[in-house]
Amino acid sequence: MSLHLGSGAIAARAGVIIEAMKSMEGPLLPILHGIQEEFGYVPQDTLPLIAKALNLSRAEVHGVMTFYHDYRDHPAGRHVLKLCRAEACQSMGGDQLAERVKRLLGIDFHQTTLDGSVTLEPVYCLGLCACAPAAMLDGELHGRLDDEGAEDLVKEARR
Repeated sequence: MSLHLGSGAIAARAGVIIEAMKSMEGPLLPILHGIQEEFGYVPQDTLPLIAKALNLSRAEVHGVMTFYHDYRDHPAGRHVLKLCRAEACQSMGGDQLAERVKRLLGIDFHQTTLDGSVTLEPVYCLGLCACAPAAMLDGELHGRLDDEGAEDLVKEARR
């Protein structure tokens, strides 16, 4: 994944992904996933290409991309820390946990640390309601988090 590509290189690489998937049934989500996997985010320059290939408006493609929280419009940090914001986690101290993690990282939700090591994102259910509050670091679930667990996650993410 290279983050320093010119728009021509992005268009060329995105074009290969779009061409390979456009004949699928319901191709928009797989194309967005493929582009994000390739670049680490969905570059704005790719939205008109997707729209044209699928005979959709750019607004439709943009609407789908922004509706789903897992799609990014900018590169993420080396590690992505997602904190559950659903009711079960909130009732078990999720708000306090979120504030602690934000202070430890020095960022808010949807931001990346200055060193590029961690992006902090809210998520609205990880399916660990019985183990609340919960988080996910780079796809690995963590439940029953407390202050010590939060510090451990932040240390792991900063590596």
